[in-house]
Amino acid sequence: MKNLEKQKYWIWLSLIKNLGCIRKKKLLEIYRNPEKIYQLSYQELMKVESIGEVLARAITDDKIKMQLPKHIEYMEKNGIEIVSILDEEYPKVLKEIYDPPISLYCKGDKTILGKKSIGIVGCRDASEYGKKAAKYFAYQLAKENVVIVSGLARGIDSYAHIGNICAQGKTIAVIGNGLDRIYPEENTMLAQRIVKEGGVIVSEYPLGTKPNKMNFPARNRIISGLSTGILVVEAKKKSGTLITVDFALEQGKDVFVVPGNIDSINSVGTNDLIKQGAKMVTHYSDII
Repeated sequence: MKNLEKQKYWIWLSLIKNLGCIRKKKLLEIYRNPEKIYQLSYQELMKVESIGEVLARAITDDKIKMQLPKHIEYMEKNGIEIVSILDEEYPKVLKEIYDPPISLYCKGDKTILGKKSIGIVGCRDASEYGKKAAKYFAYQLAKENVVIVSGLARGIDSYAHIGNICAQGKTIAVIGNGLDRIYPEENTMLAQRIVKEGGVIVSEYPLGTKPNKMNFPARNRIISGLSTGILVVEAKKKSGTLITVDFALEQGKDVFVVPGNIDSINSVGTNDLIKQGAKMVTHYSDII
C-alpha cells in the first residue's frame, strides 16, 4: 500500500466540489501535479482561464486542506488507496474516455482494473429471469478469466457480482459515493465478500460523499470505461442502464444484450437495443 502522505494532494484535489474532471485535467496540464495547484494563491488562480472567483476560493479554502489528516487516517485504517491518473496502476483503457476520473479510490486488489473485463448492467427491480441470466453470464465469463464490472446496485448488478464470486472470479464494483459507506446498505456483506475474494471496490468520489442521484450517471461512464464490452441483461424503456449503453457506444465498446420476454416491462429497453443493432446473446460463448 502506498504512503498516503505522498498522495495527500490527490485526496485534496478530489475534495474540491464543482471542480470537474475537465477543469482538473486542464490545471494538471498547466501545473503538472496537484501539489503545485495546492500552493497557488487566489490571485494566481484568477489568471487561469475558466476557473473564476467561486472555484478560486474553493481551491484556496483552508477548511478543505484541514480535512486531509482525517481522510488519510480513515483510509489507512480501512485499507483504502487512491490511484491518480499519473500513476502506472491507473487503467490505460479508462484514460481513453472523454472525461476520465482524475483519481480513483480503491479498496481491494487494484491490479485487476486493467484486465480483460465485461460490464454487466440492468434493472434494479430485476425479474427472476434477469437475476438468473446475470448470474449465469457472470459465472461462466469468470470461469474464462474475464473480470466482471458492475455497480453494486440492487438487482442485476448484485447478481452479476454474486455469479462472479461463485465462480471464484474477480469482480470490480464501481460505486457512486464515498468508500466509507456501502449503498444500498443491504449489499454491505456482498461488498466485503468482493474484497475478500480478490476483487475491488472503486469510486471517484472522496470519503463522505453521499449516494446522490446525480452521481450515478457519472459512475456509469467508469463502468463502461473499464470494460471491454457491456452486457445488458434487463432494461426498461427509460432506464439508467441505457445511460451506460450510451457511454459504451460513445467509447467504442461492444454492446451485448440478453433478449427478454416481450410481455415484460423489464425487457422493453433490451429488446429495443437488439432492434437497433446491439448483439443479441443467449450463451456466454457468444461474448467470448
